Amino acid sequence: MKALVLAGGSGSRLRPITHTSAKQLVPVANKPVLFYGLESIAEAGVREVGIVTGSTAVEIKNAVGDGSGFGLDVTYLRQEAPLGLAHGVLIAREYLGDDDFVMYLGDNFIVGGFAELAARFRRHRPAAQLMLTRTSTPQAFGVAELDSAGQVVGLEEKPVRPKSDLALAGVYMFTPAVHGIIENLKPSGRGELEITDAIQGLIDAGERVDSAMITGYWKDTGNVDDMLEVNRKVLETLEPRNSGTVTDSELVGRVTVAEGARVVRSRIVGPVIVGPDTVVRDSYIGPFTSVEGGCRIDASEIEYSIVLRGASIQGMRRIERSLIGRETQIVPASPTPRAHRLVLGDHSQVRIST
Repeated sequence: MKALVLAGGSGSRLRPITHTSAKQLVPVANKPVLFYGLESIAEAGVREVGIVTGSTAVEIKNAVGDGSGFGLDVTYLRQEAPLGLAHGVLIAREYLGDDDFVMYLGDNFIVGGFAELAARFRRHRPAAQLMLTRTSTPQAFGVAELDSAGQVVGLEEKPVRPKSDLALAGVYMFTPAVHGIIENLKPSGRGELEITDAIQGLIDAGERVDSAMITGYWKDTGNVDDMLEVNRKVLETLEPRNSGTVTDSELVGRVTVAEGARVVRSRIVGPVIVGPDTVVRDSYIGPFTSVEGGCRIDASEIEYSIVLRGASIQGMRRIERSLIGRETQIVPASPTPRAHRLVLGDHSQVRIST
């Protein structure tokens, strides 16, 4: 069994961060989202992994390398344009050969991985096996319709009137039967080759399509709010550890201070992670905040945020629910004189608070 990781999307909903960085490499608890997926693949007993990349191919290759750090053997497959999930499978046809495979969306996050689901797929080998989760916004996802026996009987991609609240999570398992369907797919109204159309093609051909409900936590980290929510969820599992230097400061709850970091005259209330060589001075860092390495936080307050490598925050009274990019500098604006500029007609009456 092989794995196909789709990491070619542009990440438009995470701009401006993704103007200069791959969305799959935005960190959660100071580790890129993509790395969690690769670890889950290794835990499921899969070793050969094809990563489909687009315009951020160089950055992803530099981060993942040959995959040996994850116990994987990684091959990179270039997708010239994001033309749909099924298109990712199409360009990987030669690499996948006649092997079964798991398709994993590189910007998805699943707590607990999918090892049990992979074992079930290996035992029964349906043509496809899907992971489903209930959602209050099915219009934003591929949606599955099940019969009374729990078998998948229909799928729709981002339907206007969903037939269920069962969204397809970002893990799909296939036998080679799917390739013949995808080779004959036509682009959808969105101009993409939809994986939901491919799975529907398997159903229409009389192939068996199984599903399983996710019992843990799943999130598509496609926007800032989702990133902050996933960061919160991971930080809640954090084991407190202080490998840095803490002086005249208070660490409360689950706080990790990495080696080389310095915390001076500050208060940190966990769960919080502070990366290596970061300096926190005369500041407050509140719950659900991750700060990458090489940052500087001075005379400031920040909470429920993600701060990327090399950022500097100085003299800020309060920052919340924020995603701060790499090498960013945040400082107070220079004070300016306060004045009123008025253009008033005849006989006007104006009341101005002083």
